[in-house]
Amino acid sequence: MLSQLGQIAITVDDLEQAVAFYRDTLQLPFLFQFPGLAFFNCGGVRLMLTRPEGSKGNSVLYFKVGDIHGQAESLVSRGVKLEGAPHLVAKLPDHELWMAFFRDPEGNLLALMSEVRPSA
Repeated sequence: MLSQLGQIAITVDDLEQAVAFYRDTLQLPFLFQFPGLAFFNCGGVRLMLTRPEGSKGNSVLYFKVGDIHGQAESLVSRGVKLEGAPHLVAKLPDHELWMAFFRDPEGNLLALMSEVRPSA
């Protein structure tokens, strides 16, 4: 049975620009780099940036955060353009799901997601 992601790959045309964005702008922990590849730690899941070997994929990375409004403001202060303000996506029985979307320099779609529990 599959139950845990070990690595996610995103294809990029400009590896150095992508490394700078994920390392400096998003502030993901940089792990290592080889020719044509770069790796980051996303809370125990490895993110691999690679040059395309065919057509680009359409993966979306959803970064789970506690304070979506604060994280969105922090990204904007570092030059990220949000595609819209953080917004409510769904009201579930035990929490609300909020998201905000943005793109990396290659146009790959990324998102912040927050599971907001009601105050007791």
